[in-house]
Amino acid sequence: PKRFVPRGIHSQISNAKNQLIGPDEYASRVASFYDQTVADVYNLYQRRLFASNAVDFDDMLMLTVDVLQRFPEAREKWAKAFRYVLVDEYQDTNHAQYVLLQLLADVSKNIMAVGDPDQSVYGFRGADIRNILEFEKDFPNSKVIPLEQNYRSTNAILQAANQVISHNRERKEKNLWSELGEGEPVRVVETEDEHSEARFVAAEIAARIEEG
Repeated sequence: PKRFVPRGIHSQISNAKNQLIGPDEYASRVASFYDQTVADVYNLYQRRLFASNAVDFDDMLMLTVDVLQRFPEAREKWAKAFRYVLVDEYQDTNHAQYVLLQLLADVSKNIMAVGDPDQSVYGFRGADIRNILEFEKDFPNSKVIPLEQNYRSTNAILQAANQVISHNRERKEKNLWSELGEGEPVRVVETEDEHSEARFVAAEIAARIEEG
């Protein structure tokens, strides 16, 4: 367990499932001793799940996609059942979710997705930013509505945000703005750790309350 940490092994299996890669295919791609260990565990893990008549969280997506791909009558039934498909946080969808979406929207083509490539933070968990960047290619008749007005922040904060995200390599152009005025200049506060950060924030709030 020190050399092959269970959490790390499980993470590799989870990533494989998010890519719709089953135990046999994973075993055929082995490139190292570590990969071979993951492949062996993956195979045994799936057999134990099957014997227990159980699925894990990632199986719920992978097995659903598998059923819809292998059985046309099931795919047709469920594609007709969902006349409209709405997806939130589209930038954080993984490959399995992407394929499932394609299968469900195959008949109606009625799909609305909300997302922001600049807020993609789950790449480590299998999210694929190409899903949102290529949305218009996947659905050629789609209409894009940029939501650039921000209702929470001042323009000073949004200008700083615009400057930072403009350096992202893969993104769609947008310019955030607000009707809340210019606001105070952005300050950078460096703290030792999360505890001192929390104390700083609490002290700032207390001071503002004192000031009325």
